[in-house]
Amino acid sequence: MTEGETRGDNAPFPVHREIVRPEWVDYNNHMNVAYYVLVFDHATDAVFDDLDLGEAYRGRSGCSVFVGEAHVTYEREVCVGDRLRVTSRVLGFDGKRIILYHEMDCDGAGGLVATNEVLCLHVDLTSRRTAPLPKAAVGRLERSAARDAGLPRPLRAGRAIGLGTRRPR
Repeated sequence: MTEGETRGDNAPFPVHREIVRPEWVDYNNHMNVAYYVLVFDHATDAVFDDLDLGEAYRGRSGCSVFVGEAHVTYEREVCVGDRLRVTSRVLGFDGKRIILYHEMDCDGAGGLVATNEVLCLHVDLTSRRTAPLPKAAVGRLERSAARDAGLPRPLRAGRAIGLGTRRPR
């Protein structure tokens, strides 16, 4: 969104955009895995700003949102100067937790570049323990969930790392 633009309750989250920087590229001449996570973290911050659970919320409430678990899949390489786009949605939430799902693409990469699923915890910064989400945020999350209710569940959501059913010898 541009400055002064507003998003209606039924509009998707704003697309997060970044350009791959030279310092993000490793000895394989592609973006290092750490920077995929950084870009996804910036997208997570943008979603929480949009939900009014970001930095301004922390300042006035004494609460924040922490990532408790994350899963990243890597589909394609990106290189210096590539323009990244991250789309985001809420997959689920309860009284203290939110699951966000991000997909990264890039014009020059030919489609999906990476995905990120994060379990976020609403935390009281005084006690450093989880705390109930505020009612206003729950309302925004409910509207987001209703907006996305007809979308299929992402294929890469809910994945776990494993080698199958074989047991080590």
